[in-house]
Amino acid sequence: MAIDKTVATAAEAVADIPDGASLAVGGFGLSGNPIALIEALLAQGAGDLSVVSNNCGVDGWGLGVLLEAGRIRKMTSSYVGENKEFARRYLGGELELELTPQGTLAEKLRAGGSGIAAFYTRSGVGTQVAEGGLPQKYDAEGNVLQASAPKEVRPFAPGGVENEYVLEESIVTDFALVHALRGDRHGNLVFNKAARQFGPPAAMAGKVCIAQVEELVEPGAIDPDQVHLPGVYVHRIIEVGSDIEKRIEKRTVRSAESA
Repeated sequence: MAIDKTVATAAEAVADIPDGASLAVGGFGLSGNPIALIEALLAQGAGDLSVVSNNCGVDGWGLGVLLEAGRIRKMTSSYVGENKEFARRYLGGELELELTPQGTLAEKLRAGGSGIAAFYTRSGVGTQVAEGGLPQKYDAEGNVLQASAPKEVRPFAPGGVENEYVLEESIVTDFALVHALRGDRHGNLVFNKAARQFGPPAAMAGKVCIAQVEELVEPGAIDPDQVHLPGVYVHRIIEVGSDIEKRIEKRTVRSAESA
């Protein structure tokens, strides 16, 4: 029996995401943001969402549109510095935040999709990441209502050199939303450049992975050696075209003298 995971529209793809769902969302800065799926989810109306993503878009774009609409209850992220509304909501007690080192976050997602419950890493040892105390939730007056708990730390000696490592639990979410350059009807995906940083691990972590692709091709059209994420991880796929809006966070212009 043929496997065809395509759906007709972004609205159809996200229709069953309920209030209170957890989402892993691809994107590295503004590269690889699944904006068609995010906007469809905004229109769909689901709220009280717990989102795992490297960052939360920017004001007015990417995950920022869900944030501004008050649909996100909690963010698990490594970088949040480009979003003023994020800072306002977090410091004002409207948003819970779990800050996680960037490489650790990617591995927590990848490990979750690989059936690995937890792992030890040196990242965060000797800091509040391991020792606890990172503010996760404030009240409206700026008092810390909730702080991160201490994590297990123990020594290991890979290669004969002993160091301390902190235990990090993996992440599995209800859904994943990702953007890829190309995909086939079986769900095999190819990501473009920086979008490959968090696209594959976010997709792996979702119990139901929804992918938007710029180009949809027939099975067999993608060289197996070029597949970045096998279709076993993808459940729904939609084609959005190559002219979909893509934003750049910051532009740097060199003067003629330095060229």
